[in-house]
Amino acid sequence: MTDITTHQASRKRLLLALSITCSFMVIQLVAAYFANSLAVFADAGHLFVHNSTLFIAILASSIAIHLARNFNDGFNKAELVGGLINGSLYLAISLTILTLGTDRFVDLQHGHERGDVNPQIMALVSMLGFVFHGTAAWVLYKGRKESINVYAVFLHTFFDLLSTVTTLVASVIIVLTGWQQVDVLFSMLIAVFVLVTGLRLIFQCLQRLRASAEALPKATRVEKALSRLDHVASVHNVTVSMMDNAPAVGAHIVLKHHCTVAAHDAICRAAAEQMLASKFNIRHSVLQIEASANGTHHQHCGASEAS
Repeated sequence: MTDITTHQASRKRLLLALSITCSFMVIQLVAAYFANSLAVFADAGHLFVHNSTLFIAILASSIAIHLARNFNDGFNKAELVGGLINGSLYLAISLTILTLGTDRFVDLQHGHERGDVNPQIMALVSMLGFVFHGTAAWVLYKGRKESINVYAVFLHTFFDLLSTVTTLVASVIIVLTGWQQVDVLFSMLIAVFVLVTGLRLIFQCLQRLRASAEALPKATRVEKALSRLDHVASVHNVTVSMMDNAPAVGAHIVLKHHCTVAAHDAICRAAAEQMLASKFNIRHSVLQIEASANGTHHQHCGASEAS
C-alpha cells in the first residue's frame, strides 16, 4: 500500500520549491517591465503557470490526505485532476504569449516603436534565474518518482534552466547585433515549449485517469462485498490501489463472535481471497483478520498477503 508519509514528504518539497520560484517570479516581472522584454515576460508567464502547478499539486495532496475515502486511489485521482488543470493553464499562457509576440513582431516590422529592449537586465535576470531554478530542481530531485505532479514539476523546473539560457542568449545577440526582434522570437520559442508541455501533460493525465477507472473498483463496493461474507462482523480501513501493475486490496476484517471462538481466521481469509478474485479479478490482497471485541482471542489475529 502507498505510504502516506511519502506523500507528505512530497508536499514539503513542493512547498519549498513554490517559495523559491514565487520569489524569482516577482523578480522576473519587475525585470520584464524595466527591460521592456517580451522574452523575460514570457518566462515570467511560464513561471506563473509553473507556480500554479506547484500550488495545485499541493492542494491535491492536501485534499487527498484529509478527505479521500481511499488514500491510494483518492490521492492518485486528485493528482491527475490537478495535472489536467495545470495542463490547461499551460495552454492558456502559451496562447497568450504567442498572441502578444505576434502583435509585437508585426509592430516592429512596420516600424512602430515600443521602446528598446535592455539586454543587460535580460542577462542579469537570466543568470539569477539559473540559480533559483537550479535550487528548486535540486529540492525536487529526490521526490521526482513519488508522484506524477512532483515528477512534472521537477521536469519543468529542469527545463526552466534551459529557458533562462535562451533568454541569456537572446540578450547577447541583441548586444552584438542590435536586432530587437530576437526578443520576440525567443519569447515565442518559450511559448511553443510551454504549449507542447501542456499538451503532453493533459494527454498523460487522461490516459492514467482512464486506466485507473478501468482497473480499480471502488473501495465502497469492495467493503460491502467483504461485509456480506460468512464469518465477517465488519470491515474497515479498505484500500484499493495498483501494485506491480495489478489491482490490490488491503482491509481489516473483524470476525463474528462465534467465529472468533472457533478460530475461523484461515477460513475467513480464504473466503475473502476467493471472493476478491472471482468478483473483482483481484489476486493481490493484504488482509488483517481481527477478533471480535467480545472474543477470547487477541484483537489482531494476524495478516497475510495473497497473490
